[in-house]
Amino acid sequence: MHIKYTPESIELEVQKNWNTQKSFKVVEDPNKEKFYCLSMFPYPSGRLHIGHVRNYTIGDVISRYQRMQGKNVLQPMGWDAFGLPAENAALKNNVPPAKWTRENIAYMRQQLQRLGLGYDWDRELATCDVDYYRWEQWLFIQLYKKGLIYKKTAPVNWDPVDQTVLANEQVIDGRGWRSGALVERREIPQWFLKITAYADELLQGLEGLEEWPHAVRSMQRQWIGRSEGVEISFQVGENTLDVFTTRPDTLMGASYVAIAAEHPLAKQAAAQDAKYADFIHTCTQTSTAQADVETMEKLGMDIGLKAIHPITGEKLPVWVANFVLMSYGSGAVMSVPAHDQRDFEFAQKYDLPIKQVISDGKTTQNLEAAFVEKGILINSGQFNDLSSQEAFIAIAEYLEKQNKGQRQVNYRLHDWGISRQRYWGCPIPMIECPACGTVPAQDLPVVLPAELTTGLKQDSEFYHVSCPQCGKEAHRETDTFDTFMESSWYYARYTCPDNEKGMLDERVHYWLPVDQYIGGIEHAILHLLYARFFHRLMRDEGLVHGDEPFTRLLTQGMVLKDNEKMSKSKGNTVDPQDLIEKYGADTVRLFIMFAAPPEQSLEWSDSAVEGAFRFLKRLWKQVALHLEHAVPLLEPEKLNDTERALRRQVHEAIVKVSDDLGRRYTFNTAIAAMMALLNSLSRAQDTPQNHAVRQEGLKAVVLMLSPIVPHISQVLWQELGETGLIIDASWPKVDKNALICDELKIVIQVNGKVRGHITVPADTDKQTIETTALSEPNVQRFTKNKTVKKVIIVPKKLVNVVVI
Repeated sequence: MHIKYTPESIELEVQKNWNTQKSFKVVEDPNKEKFYCLSMFPYPSGRLHIGHVRNYTIGDVISRYQRMQGKNVLQPMGWDAFGLPAENAALKNNVPPAKWTRENIAYMRQQLQRLGLGYDWDRELATCDVDYYRWEQWLFIQLYKKGLIYKKTAPVNWDPVDQTVLANEQVIDGRGWRSGALVERREIPQWFLKITAYADELLQGLEGLEEWPHAVRSMQRQWIGRSEGVEISFQVGENTLDVFTTRPDTLMGASYVAIAAEHPLAKQAAAQDAKYADFIHTCTQTSTAQADVETMEKLGMDIGLKAIHPITGEKLPVWVANFVLMSYGSGAVMSVPAHDQRDFEFAQKYDLPIKQVISDGKTTQNLEAAFVEKGILINSGQFNDLSSQEAFIAIAEYLEKQNKGQRQVNYRLHDWGISRQRYWGCPIPMIECPACGTVPAQDLPVVLPAELTTGLKQDSEFYHVSCPQCGKEAHRETDTFDTFMESSWYYARYTCPDNEKGMLDERVHYWLPVDQYIGGIEHAILHLLYARFFHRLMRDEGLVHGDEPFTRLLTQGMVLKDNEKMSKSKGNTVDPQDLIEKYGADTVRLFIMFAAPPEQSLEWSDSAVEGAFRFLKRLWKQVALHLEHAVPLLEPEKLNDTERALRRQVHEAIVKVSDDLGRRYTFNTAIAAMMALLNSLSRAQDTPQNHAVRQEGLKAVVLMLSPIVPHISQVLWQELGETGLIIDASWPKVDKNALICDELKIVIQVNGKVRGHITVPADTDKQTIETTALSEPNVQRFTKNKTVKKVIIVPKKLVNVVVI
């Protein structure tokens, strides 16, 4: 064995062997326990960034570990290939998006392979493949027939730079998530998917996701936003204005009603008076996202209409307000300034009445802020002295008897707008016919023209068709799907990507659900909620079993440099390719896994990368030096105390690393334990049996490191006398006899501070341990002239003497 570690030649040779033997190709085996490990697939932007490397290395380590447990492991890879960057690149470079995307995929595939990631490349898919998106179109039509998809004109978030609609989840601080442009509110025809029909099920399902991060479940729970309340009817002339409130106990304090700029009553006012029209137009220049509405300046205008209070008959002014959204509820809210801070500030700004109707039981006084707590009703006529809870029921019952209201359950979640005014996406398989209206296409797949560099309307062959119902001249829908449609079911298609006869087949039942899913927490609402929804849609079509797509979720942290997130705009990115060429893939993988726990942010450090490289060189050299001498047979029963202690360290390390990798996912502490073991092995005396223990220890370290640094581990495995591929080897077994300790070294503390150590036989009883600890000279020094209040013994670890 050569003493020098040369990663490039080693890694390329090992990868060649994997490819030749198709080492990661997997098929269904009912006799083996399956493990499906999936990392969120990348957008083919052109080059991997270090965040990709972290995500995919974590998944690869988990997959390789599970394979060594004897499981049938599936780890696939593909490409989230539709999207705006490809379309923008096409416009900029005058090349079709398809060509740009395919070239990027080819380059990034090579990068992933060079990292040594163990993917079953036979299952590779790209969402821009017709064989993939055709089944998405098929499912769309099935859902349309069920009434779960509909088209309506609706106020939407319009990105003026990207020239497309954005879902509320895609608007961040009032700006488009990709372009960063200020979002406008527009009304255009849109296709919607009825995610609200599954709102309660999606909410309840979160309770069973015990192996998901609490933060993700909490974010989804808040986004779905279930609330119980009352829908109340206010009469406005000949019209009825329905508003939903979770606080009917405050109804007697309502002093005005606010409506959205797009509300029919607002449009009616705008048509009659130019000043109303100008104000309403101003309101439309804002996002439709609730989060943005909550932070912007609140503006309003009284449009001269009166709403009749359903209990008192009082005439309340109707205001158009920019904080009311047509897409939320009925586009109208009752405003109770005394008990809602937003309404309070609006009422102060426009000098509207503020009437307190809820009290904490103390003397009523002028409010300096809204009293938002629940309490006792005052100034509420027949409902006075009721608690808020009692008033909720009493007022709801009163309104129901008068046919002026009814109890309801509402959700913050709204139907998913899936239309995008872009070219590079999956065509929506619908046809517009002057005679028949909107009808589903029958000639699936509706193929996106691959060579087109502009909008679909410009492609005459695509756009102009005959109506499948009447045969008359018609045209195709030119919107494409939101790309989150493609990423909502790709995990299932990986199980049967070669199926040409259907969206999925029986193989999906073997592999699903995904046992381990890995990706950034930024996908907590968008992707992860949509995927849970899509899984239920496919379940109800009889395509999959079970309710949830992902059993366990790991959300890895960001990669930072100089305490900032890496980004091209900040000029602080690190090219993984450069690192691989300089140090090798194993060094990059080792640094990524050692630098921080996976769910925490990782701070980039050039010196830490160098440190990882030095460790691998040291490992290589240690094995080389060890093999310079013949290795005798290990005879555990003949080991002396020192040799037994060394072997005990080997098997204690196996116990710790197994737990860290298999259960806790604390990869950094597992690596630290292996480093410590290697140090002990290198320092051990050169006795024949220590040499045998060192052989056992080095094999264990190489096996345990192999999920993290698979290339060097493969070569060292063979150098240590083994044959075949290390990925087919079993995880090292713990010899329980080796863990038996004849003596224990116990830490002695006095009032929590370490003051000494004692060594006792392993079977020593507690009383003897206590007596021995109190007799330790340094402990006696710190307990002299003090009263021992109690002695706490942690078995096999420490004694804490509490004195006063």
